[in-house]
Amino acid sequence: MKIAGLDIGTTGCKLTVFDENGKYLEKAYQDYPVKRTDGEHEVDAQAIMDSVWSVMGRMAEKYPDIAGIGITSFGETFVAADAEGAPLYPAMLYTDPRGKEECRELSDALGAERILNITGVSPHEMYSVSKMMWLKRHHPKLYAQAKHLFLIEDYVVFHLTGRAQIDYSLAARTQAFDITRLAWSDEILAAAQIDKELLSEPVPTGTAAGKLSARAAEKTGLSPDTLIVSISHDQVAAAVGAGVFSSELAVDGAGTVECITPVYDSLPDLETMSRGGFAVVPYVVPGKYVCYAFSYTGGALIQWCVDTLAKKEKELAAQEGVSVNAYLEARSASPTGLLVLPHFAGAATPYMDGGSKGAILGLDTSVTAAELYRACMEGVVYEMLVNMEYLRPSGVHFNMLHATGGGARSEVWMQMKADMLNLPITALATSDAGTVGSAMLTGIAVGRFKNLADAASYMVEKKRVYTPRQEMYEAYQKLYERYRKVYEAVRPLM
Repeated sequence: MKIAGLDIGTTGCKLTVFDENGKYLEKAYQDYPVKRTDGEHEVDAQAIMDSVWSVMGRMAEKYPDIAGIGITSFGETFVAADAEGAPLYPAMLYTDPRGKEECRELSDALGAERILNITGVSPHEMYSVSKMMWLKRHHPKLYAQAKHLFLIEDYVVFHLTGRAQIDYSLAARTQAFDITRLAWSDEILAAAQIDKELLSEPVPTGTAAGKLSARAAEKTGLSPDTLIVSISHDQVAAAVGAGVFSSELAVDGAGTVECITPVYDSLPDLETMSRGGFAVVPYVVPGKYVCYAFSYTGGALIQWCVDTLAKKEKELAAQEGVSVNAYLEARSASPTGLLVLPHFAGAATPYMDGGSKGAILGLDTSVTAAELYRACMEGVVYEMLVNMEYLRPSGVHFNMLHATGGGARSEVWMQMKADMLNLPITALATSDAGTVGSAMLTGIAVGRFKNLADAASYMVEKKRVYTPRQEMYEAYQKLYERYRKVYEAVRPLM
């Protein structure tokens, strides 16, 4: 028996297969194009589904005994579809500028505080409901044809099983979901004039949708007994895959985006959370919630630094037979004294300022590419320190981070984070906690694992613990006092 996790991202999807003991076997990946212009950020939902069929078919050839597949996806993006699930319009990404006016109208109608108290998020056009309103206003005939308004998780689940269901964590990314009642908000949908019957049925994270339909089994080559499971928003799946189920722990997702995900044992004060732009999301453990503190550029900033500033170092690293990252890390020391504002793709929490730009302060002619590389690492962590400041009044009290993602492989960055955040960090063996979390919940659904703790004992592998060094923490704190002023100094100029 095999279990698998299907992770659907913004630009591609991958299906990862594990054996019955949670050991990684193989994965298949397929990308799809994203269209971005000044006024539209879209992805073709049919292309997503074609890629899903492709990766499932490729893995079915090698592992026909896959017992269950869990579906995880990125958030906010929605697609209007007909009764058979065929897309009627391109799916609008969360970065799509359309829906701003509709968001303002919804906020005026209900009040920002009321929306926050229902949904756990402050009104913002990135969420699905404003874009649904835009579609209805600008394409009323198309909206009238729609029989479904899917997010990507439930869109794929519907095509695989014929059942329209969405898990709580992804439903919360619409800004139309009541996070305490765990149901669609009639009040918000009425104000938005969006028909509730078009939305999928909300279900707990990790709920089985049913077996593969005959059509899906034929297209993929998998058994019609293969169970399909609605998992979650990708960040929630990563928290599960990191083994973080207690408020004593939090996830450090060191991927393209840097994201710290803490757990709350009960609903935190929503007004406090809104000051930092933090979304409050129902978690897999009933009664618990998580939030996302994140920077749009984590690993993305490090990659930019390598590609733009370290071209010669790439050549030298290749001559030495090491990665360019290892080469650069070995040729600088922290703290650098430089201050990098990592807003190279805008500012996420706690500012939620898409217009903010990146900045590098403290340059002189002696600064090397290696120092800039390390300064970019520091800038990402300084930004997380700002987030921690905003989170403290909410009652967050984790005392350990579990690190996942490609950045968790860097011993230098992990030690730097432990020193700067003054917290021990456990680097996990997997760089893809979202897929692991999806497979863990799938394993529970098919009866392979008893519960989350049992699944984690098989699939969450700890690699190394990094402990903070007091003298380094104190050195970084002095620089952080200066970093804290950078955004306010730079933003009016840019």
